[in-house]
Amino acid sequence: MRERSRPRGRREAGGGGRSAGGAASPRRERRGAPAAGGGRRSAMEEGAADLRHRKKQNCTESDKMAPEERNKENAKLGRSPKYMLIQRFAKLFFGCLAAVTSGMMYAVYLSTYHERKFWFSSRQELEREITFQGDSAIYYSFYKELLKAPSFERGVYELTHNNKTVSLKTINAVQQMTLYPELIASVLYQASGSEEVIEPVYFYIGIVFGLQGIYVTALFVTSWVMSGTWLAGMLTVAWFIINRTDTTRIDYSIPSRENWALPYFACQVAALTGYLKKTLNCSAEKFCYLLVSASTYTFMMMWEYSHYLLFVQAVSLFLLDSFALAQTQKVHEVYKIYLFSLFLGYLLQFENSALLVSPLLSLVAALMLSKCLQMNMKKGTFMSRLLKIMYIYLVLTITVTLNFLLKMFVPHKENEHLLKFIEVKLGLNTTKMKYLWTPYVCMLAAFGVCSPELWMTLFKWLRLKAVHPILLALILSMAVPTIIGFSLWKEFFPRIMTELSELQEFYDPDTVELMTWIKRQAPVAAVFAGSPQLMGVIKLCTGWMVSSLPLYNDDDLLKRNENIYQIYSKRSAEDIYKILTSYKANFLVIEDSICNEVGPVRGCRVKDLLDIANGHVVCEEGDSYAYSKYGRFCHEIKMNYSPYVNYFTRVYWNRSYFVYRINTVISFQS
Repeated sequence: MRERSRPRGRREAGGGGRSAGGAASPRRERRGAPAAGGGRRSAMEEGAADLRHRKKQNCTESDKMAPEERNKENAKLGRSPKYMLIQRFAKLFFGCLAAVTSGMMYAVYLSTYHERKFWFSSRQELEREITFQGDSAIYYSFYKELLKAPSFERGVYELTHNNKTVSLKTINAVQQMTLYPELIASVLYQASGSEEVIEPVYFYIGIVFGLQGIYVTALFVTSWVMSGTWLAGMLTVAWFIINRTDTTRIDYSIPSRENWALPYFACQVAALTGYLKKTLNCSAEKFCYLLVSASTYTFMMMWEYSHYLLFVQAVSLFLLDSFALAQTQKVHEVYKIYLFSLFLGYLLQFENSALLVSPLLSLVAALMLSKCLQMNMKKGTFMSRLLKIMYIYLVLTITVTLNFLLKMFVPHKENEHLLKFIEVKLGLNTTKMKYLWTPYVCMLAAFGVCSPELWMTLFKWLRLKAVHPILLALILSMAVPTIIGFSLWKEFFPRIMTELSELQEFYDPDTVELMTWIKRQAPVAAVFAGSPQLMGVIKLCTGWMVSSLPLYNDDDLLKRNENIYQIYSKRSAEDIYKILTSYKANFLVIEDSICNEVGPVRGCRVKDLLDIANGHVVCEEGDSYAYSKYGRFCHEIKMNYSPYVNYFTRVYWNRSYFVYRINTVISFQS
């Protein structure tokens, strides 16, 4: 009783004014007269104070506890605070310098390799543009159109109401092809006054190479933040470059959406890693939060498949939160960032329905709803305990239910075709998507080698007693990555230098001759038909209208590609003629490389797939062969006999391409 009365006496002595005013202690207010309203005010004040305390808890704990722990450690080691400040600044300075230098060197490496591979600086504009193949050619062609437009607003309008690319079809190219990178590149090129300094193609690929440098820098920083040493970042960069064929698609397609989007995702991962750290001061936490928000939204705008990758990330955060490996409050702040990015993306991507039916939206909505149920349930009750046990099952159930309901009420044809494309094109084979996860495997491997905490955990499991685990962990966390780094340098650095010194040759005179003939001989209003990949190059190099594009997220374009590919199947001349004239095509281009393709695996060539789809494959005694009463169209049309000459007239050919004019008046010859 004496111990309880002492604090009360101190409060009365120290706050006499308040006591004279009739303000009682919280205990007396609860027991006192309710007419004065003291108990109600006290409860409100306690609730407000508790709310302020929860909001500032992370910042105050990191700002107060971390300096105290460091001061105690420094006092034990006999180090002054000034010495520690200089040491921390030096570590931060050299680490940031190494990260930025690594990114810049990688960008220079890509630029040098690209120049050596294509002899880019010594080629004419047409030869440079031919290096863009398939969908890459389409992306760059729209970038050229934006620069040629009289104003940026007019260029955007022509892209969103485009009727000069695909015959008989008006498309919103910005929405269907996610052309936001090209919009940004054209604005930067014109606003920076680069017209007199650098050519458009160099500016375009320079941005992509610069983003790849940012990609490497972000991976460096992530590994550094996780392990606490920038040696892990150096090791990550080394492994990333050595496994470049598996970590990036920059060699195959420079303008692809992945090359624009994944650097922003890497920045988001780096910022998210820092944001989830518990020992983070308030200003650094705010910076990481803003960077996570900006990079998440930018990543979602740059790539149409981005929300699937963010869904995997959200599942990982959900598991970390469920097993108390991350702070719940911070994780739910990231969920809010997802929702905000989805909402803005839906509005700015012309009401993209794929975002509404995405699993990311359903999962985040389920997580937020489950949190509200837990907060509104009184703690200690049977239902609150049951919800805690069944939390994971509850979230999964709500996610599946919400996604099912959204798909029932929201039209999502594009999303269905996206899933079909992923299933068919990639075959659900993770090796086709190695460039998505291999960089982070390199990062985690470097973290595992360079982290003293992991070494110390390993030694505790092994129960080593001869040497102190902490000392041995510190030594090995520096010695092992140093040894690995020197071995990688000795083995792979000469290979990289040899790769850069070799003068490769890109020589495609047949394609150059074809494009030159089209620009000189074909009518301006002509429509060309052929494989979608070649049509992309024709659109870029000549500007002529085509009948199909290498796009896989549109019903009509998918059907067009399938129908026009029939020129390599065993169909009659009349059938092919009807297909081509239905799309108002005037010229047909047949590629000898597809018609006479000799693949390593029989049954996987374009003509084999067409025979299977058309039912022209017969299986007998375990062997299969194609059979039809018509010969393969691309072979038969070269023979120049009836009925093929009645429908088509050859107007140009070289070793690789055969161009036929589609006759408007059919003349039946014997």
